[in-house]
Amino acid sequence: MTVARKSGLLHLSVLVALIGLFFMLPPYHSGNLARIMVLAIYAMGFNILFGYTGLLSLGHAMFFAAGMYGFGLAINLGGFPLLPAFLIGMLSAAGLAAITGFLALRTTGVAFMIVTLMFAQTAYLVILYFGAYTRGDEGFVIQTAKRSVMGIDLTTDSARYATALILFGLCFVALARLVQSPFGRTLVAIRENEERARMLGYDTGAHKLKAMILSGLISGVAGAAYAMLFGYVGATFATVQYSIFPLLWVLLGGAGTTIGPLLGVFFMFYLIDFSSSLTTAYMLIAGIVLVVLTMFAPQGLMGEMRKRVFTWLP
Repeated sequence: MTVARKSGLLHLSVLVALIGLFFMLPPYHSGNLARIMVLAIYAMGFNILFGYTGLLSLGHAMFFAAGMYGFGLAINLGGFPLLPAFLIGMLSAAGLAAITGFLALRTTGVAFMIVTLMFAQTAYLVILYFGAYTRGDEGFVIQTAKRSVMGIDLTTDSARYATALILFGLCFVALARLVQSPFGRTLVAIRENEERARMLGYDTGAHKLKAMILSGLISGVAGAAYAMLFGYVGATFATVQYSIFPLLWVLLGGAGTTIGPLLGVFFMFYLIDFSSSLTTAYMLIAGIVLVVLTMFAPQGLMGEMRKRVFTWLP
């Protein structure tokens, strides 16, 4: 069996398993899984930039928030229907990523990290400054009546799960195709040795900018989906915390793997959920587990699997 066929079968199996889990899990866990799939889309967006291109951004929360606020404000203030508002959220994140990438990619290494962090903090302060529209730290709720499309109420458990699964599936399959395309392989070449990629004739600057825009776009899809499915938009999602989360998810699941983001979000979500049921110092338990995993699985869960067993994993 070819590598492409193995990869296709693996990704199809993941989607079939997610479909089956909806019928097997109680409402509490199916609701959690819907949230996990949305956050996994966000992690996939981050993974394109960090895992495949080798660029560590500390400001990705601004793209997630741009999608969220673009969607929420388009509905609440602009009166747009759901689908056009979702498109506005996506384009808001992609536009912000293009501007950020055009300026931040003039730097490299630590400087790139600092510049993206500064942009994210600026975006957060802008949200607070225009509190008359964004409601600042308090945020705002999107009315249930506005969260429906073609007569389907997205606030029901089944519709929420199905929508999250459809969006996740589209991004998941698109990422699988991307990493096997010439563009995806070029990004990996840039990650491994940018100077050699440049000597081979590739415009590394243009490729990194495209990766930045694509990463921001997918992160914006996650932000808009979160607002659409869970009905809340708040400045909390633009803080540094939500720029660190996708880094942890990707590192845990395996940077540069297509399944790693989903596994990383799932593991960390339930690690915190379980530890919080034991003690109020749940972050201490989570931190210890994360340190142990980092020590014994430095390439992440799926990264170690690829290294030791399944070398064909994308």
